[in-house]
Amino acid sequence: MKVQLLKNLFITAIFIVGGFILAAQPSDTTKKTGLIYKFDIKQEIAPPVWHNTKKALREANELNADIILIHMNTYGGMVETADSIRTAILRSKIPVWVFIDNNAASAGALISIACDSIYMRSGANIGAATVVDQTGAQLPDKYQSYMRSTMRSTAEATGRDPDIAQGMVDPRIYIEGITDTGQVITFTTSEAIRYKFCNAEAESIQAILKITGKQDFKVVEQKLTATDRIIGFLTKPIISGLLIMIIIGGIYFELQTPGVGFPLAAAAFAAIVYFAPLYIEGLAANWEILIFIIGVILLLVELFAIPGFGVAGISGIILIVTGLTLSMIDNIGFNFTGVPLYGVIEAFFIVIIASFFALVGSFFLSRKLFGGHTMFGDLALLTTQQTNEGYASSDAHYTEMKGSTGTAFTMLRPAGKVEIENQIFDAVAESGYINKGDSVKVVKYENAQLIVRKI
Repeated sequence: MKVQLLKNLFITAIFIVGGFILAAQPSDTTKKTGLIYKFDIKQEIAPPVWHNTKKALREANELNADIILIHMNTYGGMVETADSIRTAILRSKIPVWVFIDNNAASAGALISIACDSIYMRSGANIGAATVVDQTGAQLPDKYQSYMRSTMRSTAEATGRDPDIAQGMVDPRIYIEGITDTGQVITFTTSEAIRYKFCNAEAESIQAILKITGKQDFKVVEQKLTATDRIIGFLTKPIISGLLIMIIIGGIYFELQTPGVGFPLAAAAFAAIVYFAPLYIEGLAANWEILIFIIGVILLLVELFAIPGFGVAGISGIILIVTGLTLSMIDNIGFNFTGVPLYGVIEAFFIVIIASFFALVGSFFLSRKLFGGHTMFGDLALLTTQQTNEGYASSDAHYTEMKGSTGTAFTMLRPAGKVEIENQIFDAVAESGYINKGDSVKVVKYENAQLIVRKI
């Protein structure tokens, strides 16, 4: 009897404890709060936006977010950057929504169409994706063709009308009831909803959550660090152009005033600042930086070791321009698949234009700084000492040597030594370089040096 009673109590205790354990376990039916990761695109579409987008997609995956939400207001920007962003959005395993808070023009329209859902504020616009230059002039059709194809394929991937998408690029496309020939498509909010380029009208992020039944979801906003902001600043096209100007200008300046040191140091620092953020972003590869370094070395060898200006110098210039250009575009090795031609040409012209202004600016700056009547005049021999100003030769014999002939005792690049009547004299070539052993003629005596010409 007692034994049976103990058994019953033991079984009862087990059931009670088991009930408490089961009650403590989370139920599968418990409602879980979702997570939305939000970041902004409220500036020109350029490398800094691509940096922020990559960071957003990475952090959203780490947080296991249910939705990525882009808060957009942009007039567009670089096609290459927009193409990289839209590709990343299309490949995202997490659904991407966009809230157009006024404008999604040009490159902004391409990014928006890549999103799974589009929401627009009343009075907002989407479209006008014709490719234009910095002045707003429409570029040739080969650029428009690429953008048409990209818009069309993006619309197909997200279940939107591809004809309307390419009509946002090409004014020649006629779509009955939507646009006439000669007009690029730009939708208002109501028009975008009508033609399924917008899911709904919403005045705020909270309104979107209410419309979609996600008002209980937690919204986490992207937070940019100081490093993110520095990288974003340094990768702006205008900053890249200025850094290129310092690189090219510094090299040229140092060649014009050898021994000063500061211009070359400035060029080296600018090169580090130029390549570092691009390398961190995965744009500048090791071999592209190496191409630039080899180009600089070849140019210096041509100027200081090889007379004239030939293969080494030309190759150096080509490699410098190539290294700077390729570091700005998102190619993988020599594979340029997916890199728009427009992006390559834009990067190339940034390098060329910046180099041109650097050379012109350095030329005039060297004249200003190192002229005979400036505080830096003693750093470069750009002035002459005239006899009518009180200067006289320390040795009248040199003046009498005008017309004498001899041979180049060393190579003149342009300075060197010549041998005349079995005596060695310092001399400077009148123009170009003179090889060792070439016959020379003294044409004048200036600044304590003989000026000679190759015979």
